[in-house]
Amino acid sequence: MPSTPSDFRRFALSLPKTEERKHMNHPDFRVAGKIFATLAYPNKDWGMVKLTPIQQEEFVECHPAVFNPCNGAWGRQGATSVLLSKVNKRILRQAILTAWRNHAPSELALKSLSKRSK
Repeated sequence: MPSTPSDFRRFALSLPKTEERKHMNHPDFRVAGKIFATLAYPNKDWGMVKLTPIQQEEFVECHPAVFNPCNGAWGRQGATSVLLSKVNKRILRQAILTAWRNHAPSELALKSLSKRSK
């Protein structure tokens, strides 16, 4: 089943210490003041997650119809577009969580790992 902007928002905001703000007229999601995901860029059909380049390569390789690098240097640094109508909720949640862990303070990210493994 495809995901929606509401799913994207709900998954992002379910993560500890996450807040929603706006950046360049798009909703973004931050942990410790750092953006890890954006919604509705370039339009309402898309989201963006900030992965490492290696993570980006893995997501794109496994799900080429869903993920693609953003344009330019930003994309080469791991910013990855997500086509919401093509991504299932499990994969979307995994991508958002991965991006969140990349930007959360170490102790918070480790705590979230230990809670999920119990």
